[in-house]
Amino acid sequence: MTQRQTDPAPGVEPERGFIVAVLAPGVNEQDELDELRELSRAAGVEPVGELVQRRARPDERTYVGKGKLRELQAQFVETRAESLLVDDELNPGQQRQLEDALSARVVDRTQLILDIFAQHARSAEGKLQVELAQLEYNLPRMRGMWQHLERLGGGLGAVGGGVGTRGPGESQLETDRRLAGRRITLLRRRLKDVSRHRATRRKERERSEVPTVALAGYTNVGKSTLLNRLTDAGVSVNDRLFETLDPTTRGFEYDGRRYLVTDTVGFIRRLPHDLVEGFAATLEETLRADLVLHVVDASVSEDQLEAMTKAVESVLAEIGADELPLLIVLNKIDHVDPLGRRRLTNRFPGAPHVSAHTGEGMEDLRATVAAHFAERFEAVRLLLPYEDGGKLAELYELGAPIDERIDKPEGVFVRARLGHADLRRFAPFLVLEEDEASQGRRR
Repeated sequence: MTQRQTDPAPGVEPERGFIVAVLAPGVNEQDELDELRELSRAAGVEPVGELVQRRARPDERTYVGKGKLRELQAQFVETRAESLLVDDELNPGQQRQLEDALSARVVDRTQLILDIFAQHARSAEGKLQVELAQLEYNLPRMRGMWQHLERLGGGLGAVGGGVGTRGPGESQLETDRRLAGRRITLLRRRLKDVSRHRATRRKERERSEVPTVALAGYTNVGKSTLLNRLTDAGVSVNDRLFETLDPTTRGFEYDGRRYLVTDTVGFIRRLPHDLVEGFAATLEETLRADLVLHVVDASVSEDQLEAMTKAVESVLAEIGADELPLLIVLNKIDHVDPLGRRRLTNRFPGAPHVSAHTGEGMEDLRATVAAHFAERFEAVRLLLPYEDGGKLAELYELGAPIDERIDKPEGVFVRARLGHADLRRFAPFLVLEEDEASQGRRR
């Protein structure tokens, strides 16, 4: 994975972060830390130091062992770090222990990803999803946030806090938990409304029998660039992790037939389950597709390719999309030499080789998508009487490929390709070949 700098705001120095990871034996340290560095830069933090401990599982209290914790304290001060970035999801106790030991902010992997999501969410739906995921993550961690506050209105009898302060009262922690719970309920209700609107739009597309394709893949493999190249969508393609959070659906035409393509949020290894749940409405676009294009970065090492592919397959299985028809698409092929291309062909037979950046292989990709749906359509001959002019408009609204149209005295003769679901409503207007031949003889 390439390393990139995130440009801070003019005149603002990026935050200095120190990376710590507990890795089990056999885990590739370079790949793991590369990804965490990418995540930190995407969040606007510049890594200034790293510490890795090899052990089967993190320490239950302090994440790293006692000896490593002392080493971490010394290096943290030496590098003048401002925050600690942890390559795992910490439990509330581990987070408090590390914050006490370093007297600094501790951000775990999930918090880091949520921060990036918060920066990149553009639509109202995306912002709702991010806020819901943040609240659900923070709710069990609120206990340590208010240790410095006394109970509000706590009753201590006549010697207590004075007039107006006696009684059971309520702690700030309890107040915040109650407010957070209400907000979570409200956000879930709003997201259900958004999901219903999305379902309505999806049903309209399904009625039109327009084939739908979803782009899935590891974050930053070029899905948005591919969408732009296929459909002239014009979506943002900044070279950053999780640049796309809000689904974008655009169409392209091939051989007279229209296809809809949806770009979805990218995946990473160990994508937190709460985030997958929080973005369920977005990921539904993958689940409802007729075909999933699993976009792969062909330019990475074999080990990275294996890890990224498994991560995507894992998330697809988690959202129930693993049973959908799936086609691997090898992107960034312009960065692969001839030998590498042959190896990829052997490893992924039938997978299109494309470069969304240069346009290489795009026509083959469109043809491959069209071929996948070819059996869904049947060539028909229709004679639509002029008095049923609405049927002709309906045919065009379907987006059905129309190969020929001839105005005749008795109506409009059309050669088209219809989806099987639409054949029934146009059955009264079907013209058999022998009928067409007899009409020709009469003319």
